[in-house]
Amino acid sequence: MTRDFTARVLSVVRRIPPGRVATYGDVAAMAGRPRAARAVGNIMKGLSRPDIPAHRVVAAGGRLGGYGGNEALKRALLAAEGVTIRNARIKLDQYRWRGGRGRRGGLGRTRAGRAGGGTTGKAGRAGRAGGAGKAGRAGR
Repeated sequence: MTRDFTARVLSVVRRIPPGRVATYGDVAAMAGRPRAARAVGNIMKGLSRPDIPAHRVVAAGGRLGGYGGNEALKRALLAAEGVTIRNARIKLDQYRWRGGRGRRGGLGRTRAGRAGGGTTGKAGRAGRAGGAGKAGRAGR
């Protein structure tokens, strides 16, 4: 996990408005690394900064997830912001925040995690590596 990614994650989480939530995966995607939900969870786990509303980041499917081991506090903070929690879940279709910038709400980055173009998936990576994956790079 790089400092740059951590800074992007914190920037995204700061922008989540009161009364709204984003999943760890949402935050990861908006920070430019859509498959890094677990890394976002690890960043949030060790966070004790009052300027970062970490309680607004929830697990997939609207589950509360952890909050430094204090799920009751997370529940209370969200309830104080008007978020309804039933059966330890939040209705994501009602409270999910998708970001405030552009179509995807991210920080101006593509799926490849950098400004500019790029492709995703195995086919895209193989195409950039001469079409043969790791074997195509061996002769370089």
